[in-house]
Amino acid sequence: MKKLAAVFAGFMMLSYPFFQPDKHYTYAETLDHVDIYTVQKGDSLFEIGMKYGVSEIDVMKINHKKSEKIRPGEKLILPKSISKEEKDLLARLVHAEAKGEPYAGKVAVALVVLNRVEDNRFPDKIKDVIYEDRQFQPVDNGAINEPADNNSKKAVMEALALEGKGNDSVYFFNPDETSSTWLRAQTVTEEIGNHRFAK
Repeated sequence: MKKLAAVFAGFMMLSYPFFQPDKHYTYAETLDHVDIYTVQKGDSLFEIGMKYGVSEIDVMKINHKKSEKIRPGEKLILPKSISKEEKDLLARLVHAEAKGEPYAGKVAVALVVLNRVEDNRFPDKIKDVIYEDRQFQPVDNGAINEPADNNSKKAVMEALALEGKGNDSVYFFNPDETSSTWLRAQTVTEEIGNHRFAK
């Protein structure tokens, strides 16, 4: 009887972690959906986010960090980034929409698309946001099919790293090229180059 009780007690101790509802417990199957990164000297969360195309905020959340402080040798769980195809599509949109605009304006254009994905008023996938009817002129005129330059690709990676830290802009327009009173009536968040951003 004691042996049976001991076996039962051992089973309960081994199985204990699997029955706990603790949100902070990392289950093995979740590791299939993330990468592990070992922090190098001189790294910052922003640089890591930009390199891997993941949000600083998401990296902090998944690692239960309360500050952006990291130390060499520390292992960080990195959430998966968007697909290579989505990065390319977004970079091509940025290239077409912000050609001749400052680099910061390119980042801001990419953030508009990412913000729309998170906004209930818009589709929840990058491709669907970009190809939504009459939203982006490069889709209508075919400029979206031109390959993106390196600055536009870099701007997409920076936007992914900054996702969630911006000003929630979901529109942008050139006030010299639009007569839309509706667009002009939206709350302006910032102006960069020839573009006005709004929410």
